[in-house]
Amino acid sequence: MADKLNAIAGHYRQIIQHLGEDAEREGLLDTPTRAGKAMQFLTKGYQESLEQLVNGAVFESSMDEMVVIQDIELYSLCEHHLLPFIGKCHIAYMPQGKVLGLSKFARIVDMYARRLQIQENLTREIAEAIERVTNARGVAVVVEAQHMCMMMRGVEKQNSLMKTSMMLGSFRTSQATRTEFLTLIQKR
Repeated sequence: MADKLNAIAGHYRQIIQHLGEDAEREGLLDTPTRAGKAMQFLTKGYQESLEQLVNGAVFESSMDEMVVIQDIELYSLCEHHLLPFIGKCHIAYMPQGKVLGLSKFARIVDMYARRLQIQENLTREIAEAIERVTNARGVAVVVEAQHMCMMMRGVEKQNSLMKTSMMLGSFRTSQATRTEFLTLIQKR
């Protein structure tokens, strides 16, 4: 792991120099290592697997109505510019004899968000992972996020918000189920 960090730090040092800065300047001396550690943390999802993360936290239950987990914070990096996008994830599922431990939803969101990503794929990956581990009758995921690549550069639109959704199973086939979920996550 130290070898990887040293390699990443070396690349950051070169980037700093190519930008025209003095990488040996006091304020920047430790920046390559700090930036390397930060990047390793921000992409730690590559080191995690769904099976290890869930760790058997799927429990038998007679619950067969909609379960909603709302406002799960997420932080990810846009794969196009390596700039952050920050937002919230809302998840619903229709259990079918099994429920997933509550904290596992946030962990699943984090695992996929902590990879170089586009929001559209992140939304799909979260939904498919929850469907896979719960065998639910339906899964719905909505992600809403602000993208620094659109706010800090390019068009520089500060108030833009991207929303993506993925509906699987009963959320895709039943308009009533989909509407119930979307109504439940609306802000009042």
